[in-house]
Amino acid sequence: MSQFPDDGNGDMLQAMQDSGMDLTKSLDLDFYLVFPDRAKAEKALEAMTKLDQPGEVELNLNDLDQWELIVSLNMVPDHAVITAKEAELDKFAKKFSGHNDGWGVMQHQDGDDEFADDHDHECDDDCDHHHH
Repeated sequence: MSQFPDDGNGDMLQAMQDSGMDLTKSLDLDFYLVFPDRAKAEKALEAMTKLDQPGEVELNLNDLDQWELIVSLNMVPDHAVITAKEAELDKFAKKFSGHNDGWGVMQHQDGDDEFADDHDHECDDDCDHHHH
C-alpha cells in the first residue's frame, strides 16, 4: 500500500522512495514546461528570469523536438508542495501557450557522476559493500 496519493505524483514519489532516496531531504527537482516554439519558450524564460525565482532555469530542445524550460528547484519532495508548484508553473506556461509537462529528479544529484561510487556510498547494516 503506497503512503502517497494514487496519482502520477504519488507514483513517482513511491518509485523514488523504493529506489532508496531519502524524501525527507531537499533534492533538486526538475519541472518541465513545454512550449510550441522557440520564440515562446525564450519569452517564458525571460519572464521567469525577471520573476527572480529561486533555482535554475534552462532552455532545452527535448527528444520530441519540443522546446522546453527545465526549472530546477531544490525542495523537499512533498506531494502537496510538488502538486501546488506544478499548478503554479502550468499557469505561468499558459501565458506563453505552453504547459507543465511533469517533473523529474536526477537520480544522481549534480556533480555525482564525476566521482567513483565508493566515495559517496552510504552503507547501512545490510550493505554488502566491503571496505578495505
